[in-house]
Amino acid sequence: MLTIRPSNERGLADHGWLKSRHSFSFADYYDPRHMGWGNLRVINEDRIAPGTGFGTHGHRDMEIISYVLSGNLAHKDSMGNVKGIPPGDVQRMSAGTGVRHSEFNHAEGQTTHFLQIWIEPNEVGVPPGYEQITVPEDLKRGRLRLVASPEGGEGVVSIHADARMYAGLFNGAEHADLRIDPARKAYVHLVRGELKVNGTALKEGDAALLKDESDIQLTDGKDAEVLVFDLQA
Repeated sequence: MLTIRPSNERGLADHGWLKSRHSFSFADYYDPRHMGWGNLRVINEDRIAPGTGFGTHGHRDMEIISYVLSGNLAHKDSMGNVKGIPPGDVQRMSAGTGVRHSEFNHAEGQTTHFLQIWIEPNEVGVPPGYEQITVPEDLKRGRLRLVASPEGGEGVVSIHADARMYAGLFNGAEHADLRIDPARKAYVHLVRGELKVNGTALKEGDAALLKDESDIQLTDGKDAEVLVFDLQA
């Protein structure tokens, strides 16, 4: 079964300095029909105005992934990490027993546009952790590139969760086919462009929620960038 989550039906928060679209219930946006999918709990599409950002705040027992689309996200945390996250990088922060961090946009005259992703861990109380990788565009072109998994590895951030995240770029005849266990769930989030998922058309910001499926086919991309999640049901 495949269900579409249209982009324009997502929650919207406009704080002036921050404009955010919420795929699932978050903060002041609450929709009991959209509390998460499997162990995927949050996908926020955030746009941070220049010279602003999230002040220091805390998290606990959550796997948090940042995927930057444009601009640069400045990260500082209580583990001592001070990093800039440019487009093409994937950052993973395991909140574990507790971590505090801040995120800012220091790029003058440029909005920082990124996806904030939360996945529920399969193990709580772990020590906080941080990891950041660069995924070159050619490794995502016309294919699904694994970028996060429980095992980690070269060019893959490791997460304390029964989930895998893939990133891909598709245009024209480029296509990909991902086999999945029908006992699990999957989530396909179209970051930008246009793409068909198992023959169903998505536009920028749309998502496809899949269950009882054994295959994900991505075709007919038009300047498409997509994230695919293989999730615990």
